[in-house]
Amino acid sequence: MIIFSVIFGNLAKIPSDGIPYPLFSYTALVPWTYFSAAMTRSTQSLISGKGIYTKVYFPRLIMPFTSVLACLVDFVIALTIVFGLMAWYGMVPTWGIFNLPLLIILMVLTASGIGMWLSALAIQYRDIKFGIQFLSQILMYAAPVVWPVSLISEKYGESVKLIYGLYPMVGVIEGFRSAILGHNPMPWDLIGMGTITAVTLFISGALYFKKKERLFADVA
Repeated sequence: MIIFSVIFGNLAKIPSDGIPYPLFSYTALVPWTYFSAAMTRSTQSLISGKGIYTKVYFPRLIMPFTSVLACLVDFVIALTIVFGLMAWYGMVPTWGIFNLPLLIILMVLTASGIGMWLSALAIQYRDIKFGIQFLSQILMYAAPVVWPVSLISEKYGESVKLIYGLYPMVGVIEGFRSAILGHNPMPWDLIGMGTITAVTLFISGALYFKKKERLFADVA
């Protein structure tokens, strides 16, 4: 948050929709950090846990799901700091905060879908675990973490912004800002587009994981 505030907020003068830039960036970093950590841990879950599932049979889907759910502990701790920052800047939560459970479900659904895909691939193609950090960095700068999504609509129009919303974390991040800070209406259009992608990732990831599950013990 401090680095982003200095580089992007002070030096680059990136707009923050009238919100103090530290609060603007940190509110986005909370869901993003969860997503990045859950994606990384679930990708490596089958590799790190091979000593268990090669000896004892149990549903292998438990392993990536456990990683995704475990990251919620860090997420809750990080989320409490947002309210501390709001108190520092003299801001209070709005009624939109009751939309947070929906956004958290969408966030977990996206992380689970990608986690199932990448964990099933990583156990067979070991180089994937080395590329996950690089992928995480690309996805972070592709998401509106350090800049507002309003820049997309201003430069390219509403239709492009709607297509951009197919990236599920766009709706989640903008939704978090709206729900907690109340500076803009809830971006239901972005959330709806992201839900389509998240559900597709989750269903296809589960099907691919189940298809490859019988090979895990052999290739581990």
